[in-house]
Amino acid sequence: MDQNTLIAILALVVLVIIIGVWLMVRRRHTDHLRDRFGDEYDRTVKESGDRTAAERALLEREKRVEALEIRQLTADENQRFATEWREVKAVFVDSPTEAVLHADRMLATMMKTVGYPMADFDRRFEDLTVNHGDVARHYREGNAIVQRHGQGAATTEDMRQAMKHYEAVFDHLSTGNEAAPTVAETHDPNPPATTRRTDLDGDGQSDLRAPSAAVRD
Repeated sequence: MDQNTLIAILALVVLVIIIGVWLMVRRRHTDHLRDRFGDEYDRTVKESGDRTAAERALLEREKRVEALEIRQLTADENQRFATEWREVKAVFVDSPTEAVLHADRMLATMMKTVGYPMADFDRRFEDLTVNHGDVARHYREGNAIVQRHGQGAATTEDMRQAMKHYEAVFDHLSTGNEAAPTVAETHDPNPPATTRRTDLDGDGQSDLRAPSAAVRD
């Protein structure tokens, strides 16, 4: 075997190794993003139409949020928001639209209070997806209903569902838990006697938990 042939073979081997390492690193990179963002990873890739660009955007989102100083609500803040949430639920009985719009504004205020930047909905949603994908999904679905309402395309039942989605976000922000309850889990057949019953399903039972149950001392 002459020297040129040997050099060519060695170069090919090195190239194969480099490609193998690159593929392995990229696979780990993709797995990391899938694990962290869950369904949001697939949604972002589908929306982008370019996996590389989507992963780059998710990485930038991750770095941006890691630079923020996100904290839990203080006991006083928690109590204040819990009181406001009770008022929102009470209003829902007579004015679902007013209650849902109030809840939408209230959640934006809560996010700002715990350290998320005061930005538009898309930015708040993206920031929330980094560590709390399930919560972000509830936030997005609730906001989508609010947007449909603005176009005159949301029914009273839609507003009930929006309120349930928003309560899942409220519960997360008020407790600081990693996971948010599903929409079905927001049903509570036994609200405290001091809490007005808010029937979101029309089944004669309250569907929203009392905020006080989510408050930490």
